[in-house]
Amino acid sequence: MLVFLGTGGDSYVVGKQLRASGGFVLQVDENQFHIDPGPNALQRAKECGVNLRATTAIFVSSNSIFHANDVNAVIDAMTYSGFDKNGVLVASKSVFQGNESQSPYLQNFYRGCLERTISMEAGKRIGINDVEVQAMPARNADASAIGFKFFTPYFTLAYSSDTKYSIDVAEAYKGSHILILNVPTNNKKHTGFNLSTEDAVKFIQKVQPRLAIIQHFGIDMVKSDPIYEAREIQRQTNVQTIAAKDGMTLNPLSYAVDQGQRTLHAFPKKELEKSEAPKPADVEEIISDTSAEAPDSKVDL
Repeated sequence: MLVFLGTGGDSYVVGKQLRASGGFVLQVDENQFHIDPGPNALQRAKECGVNLRATTAIFVSSNSIFHANDVNAVIDAMTYSGFDKNGVLVASKSVFQGNESQSPYLQNFYRGCLERTISMEAGKRIGINDVEVQAMPARNADASAIGFKFFTPYFTLAYSSDTKYSIDVAEAYKGSHILILNVPTNNKKHTGFNLSTEDAVKFIQKVQPRLAIIQHFGIDMVKSDPIYEAREIQRQTNVQTIAAKDGMTLNPLSYAVDQGQRTLHAFPKKELEKSEAPKPADVEEIISDTSAEAPDSKVDL
């Protein structure tokens, strides 16, 4: 199950709570992944019926407020402040080390509450139980920022995080059944390290997923109505496109390689149905490694 805790993407939208924030959650079998736990992640998880104690791993794409603000709070909730030391944090280098403009959001105490932490850069792969994850390239003000591609036994889901459009970045996302893009603006003349509606069209045309989801909306998108923007993207790409809403849940199995669309649910299900869709053929086998900073490693929880 895929649960969007919040879809706000700039200081005005989140500050005014025109859209909530907190990232999104991917549930596959017994695995629960919390991606980019931004502000108010704990409250939004409760409202959406997500049990943070069940979190297997946290993924943070960059060292910024909308992606990493609540990483310590989520770790505290999932480990009882380290009393039950478990779980994994997978993040860009800047989340651990900081960057030129910001100190690292992850505090040393909460790093010690986890079973393992893994610093990732584009191209590196890890395995967490039966899910393989690849760090994806991003063009971001945070030079170490990354996206994520999740290879599950049933489907492949990719998340761009905040990135400027480029052909080489889009090429890396090919083979994804579900593509989640952060699209904060519909301004064609925008500058900065983010996607506009026009950029999203080019990105989706290059990747050709079964489903595209846009989220992380700034004030321009909220004013113009993300649903309208999603319809325009779908018209130009011929790829089914959804504008995420706060609290929206979706069954990714509906978009597995050998299945068509099935259901869009109003609330998360307690159990995730299994499918017989084949595992992506282009996923290379990962060799187990016990090093916390190993570029390619596997974690069995």
